[in-house]
Amino acid sequence: MNTAKDFKQFESLDEEQLPVAKHKLHDWTHFAGLYAAEHVAATEFVIGATFVALGAKTMDILVGLLIGNILAVLSWTFITSPIAVDTRLSLYTYLNKIAGDSMTKLYNWANVIIFTVISAAMVTVSATAVRFAFDIPAQLNWYPTNLWFVLIVFAVGIVVVSIAIYGFNAVSEFSGICAPWLFVMFTSGALVLLPALSLDVLGKTLPAGWDDFIALGNQSIWTGVDSNGEPGIGLIEVIGFAWAANTITHFGLIDMALLRFAKKKSYGLATSTGMMFGHYVAWIAAGIMGAGAAVILGKSIIELDPGDVAYYALGWSGFVIVIVAGWTTAVANLYRAGLAAQAIFFNHSRKKTTLTVGLITIVVACFPFVFTQMLPLLTYAGLLVVPVGAIVFSEHQIFPRIGYTRYWSSYRKLTFSTPAIASWALGLLFGFGLNALNVMSFFYLFIPTWIFTILVYTFLAARYGAKKAYPEAEKQEKIRHENLARFQEQKAQMESKTMANNSIFAKILKSIAIIVLIITLVLACIVLFGSSTEALYIENREVFYKYAFICTLIYFISAYLASKRKKL
Repeated sequence: MNTAKDFKQFESLDEEQLPVAKHKLHDWTHFAGLYAAEHVAATEFVIGATFVALGAKTMDILVGLLIGNILAVLSWTFITSPIAVDTRLSLYTYLNKIAGDSMTKLYNWANVIIFTVISAAMVTVSATAVRFAFDIPAQLNWYPTNLWFVLIVFAVGIVVVSIAIYGFNAVSEFSGICAPWLFVMFTSGALVLLPALSLDVLGKTLPAGWDDFIALGNQSIWTGVDSNGEPGIGLIEVIGFAWAANTITHFGLIDMALLRFAKKKSYGLATSTGMMFGHYVAWIAAGIMGAGAAVILGKSIIELDPGDVAYYALGWSGFVIVIVAGWTTAVANLYRAGLAAQAIFFNHSRKKTTLTVGLITIVVACFPFVFTQMLPLLTYAGLLVVPVGAIVFSEHQIFPRIGYTRYWSSYRKLTFSTPAIASWALGLLFGFGLNALNVMSFFYLFIPTWIFTILVYTFLAARYGAKKAYPEAEKQEKIRHENLARFQEQKAQMESKTMANNSIFAKILKSIAIIVLIITLVLACIVLFGSSTEALYIENREVFYKYAFICTLIYFISAYLASKRKKL
C-alpha cells in the first residue's frame, strides 16, 4: 500500500537519519577522490616532521609505513565497509538502534567535540599559510595575539563551513577536484627540495643511487635519534603509528558515515588512495620537504610550521597547498561533526547543525593550541571510540553467527542499554589502564581494547535479552524496510536526474587539468635531475616556483569548470 499514510513516518525524518537510497549511491571513484584528498592533508606536514622528531630510521619509515597503511586499508575494507553497506546508516544513527538514546547522545557529544577540534586544527593550519603570505607574526601562544590572524581564520573557516553544509556530494566533489593536485604537489615538493638536502649532506645535487638516498635519509632526515638525542622508534612502532592513525574512522566505525554511500563493500579498498598516496607518499615527502626547508633556513625541522615548509618547497603554490590541504580534511571532519550533532538534535536538519558546529569550529580555530596538540588528540580520540566500534561490530557481525538477535535492544524499546554503556566504560578502563601500566606500545592498544570490548558486550548482552527471539518485532522491522524502499523509489522518481555531459568542451577542460599537472611534475623532475650545480639548482627551483603557481591556477579553474559541466 503506497499511501501517504504509509510514508508519513519517513517524511517527518531528516534524510540523513534514513538508510541511503539506491539512487544516492556512488561508484568507487568518488571514494578514491574523497580519501585521497582527506588524507593528503595539512596534517601530513606535521606528521612528516613527527617521524623526524621521534627518531625513526629511513628503512623503518619506507617499510613500516607501507605495512601499516596496508593494514589500515584492510581495516576499512573488512570492518567498516561491510557494516556501512549492509545498513546504509551512519554510525550515529545505527548506534541508536542497538544502544539506546542515552548512550547515543553521550557518544555523539564526544564525536561532536572530537571532530570540531580536528576541523578547527585544520582551519588553523590553513591559516598559517595565509599568515606567512601576509607577514603576520607566528602564533606561539595558546591564544591569538594578532587581530589579522583572527580575521584570516574566519575567512578560511567560512569556506570550510560553506562546503560541509551541502552534504556528502559537495564534500566528495570538492575532494575529487583537490586530490590529484595535492598528490602532484606533495611529490613535486619532495623532488624540489631533495637537491638542497643532497648538497648539504653529500656535497652534490643528486644522490647517485639507492645507497646514497638511504645515507642521505639516515644523516639528514630519519636519523634514528629523537629530538632529545636518544635512540628513536623502530619498525614495529612505525607500523603501529600508521595503522593506528585512523583507528577512529575504521576500527571506530566513524567512516560508516561516508562508506554507507558505496555501491559495494569492496569500495573500502578505495581508501588505499588516501593511505598509499596520502599517508605513505605524503608522509615521506613531508619529511624530505621539512628537512630541506630546515637546511635552507638554518633551523631544526621541529621549529618550522607548515607555511614555512610549503613555501620553500613549492613557492606561492605552497600557500595554496597548505590552505587546500587544511580545507579538505576540515570539510570531511566537519561533515562528520554535523552528522553527530544532527543525531543529537534530531528535530533540526543536518545543514543547521553543521552550520552551528561550523561557527563554533571557527571560534576554536582562533586558538593555536588546537594545532599544537593535534597528534595527542588523534591518538586518544581513537582509543575513546574504538570500544564503541567493537560494540557495533559485535552486534552486527557476531550476533547473527552465534544465534543472538540483532537490534534486540531496539525490539525491547530500551532507551538505556546497560550492556552497551557498561562495555564502553569497561573498554575505556581496560585500554587506558594498559596505557598507564605501559604494558605495550600505545600505538597497538586499540587491538586488545577492541577484542576485550567485544567479549564483554557479547557476554552482557546475552544476559539482558540478546539470546531471546523477537519474531513480531523482526516482522515489523522487515515491513518498515519494505515501505522505506518504496518511499525512496517514489521520491527518486520525483527528483530531477542528472547525467554526465560528454561535450567536447568538458573533455577539453579535463585534458587541460591533466596537462598542467603533468607539466608541474616535469618541472619538478627538471629541478631534481637537471641541476648539476648549486647555481643551476637555484635557477631551476625559481623557474619551478613561478610556473608551478601558474599551473595551479589553471588547474583549479579548468577542474572546477569541468566539474560543473557534469550536470546539465
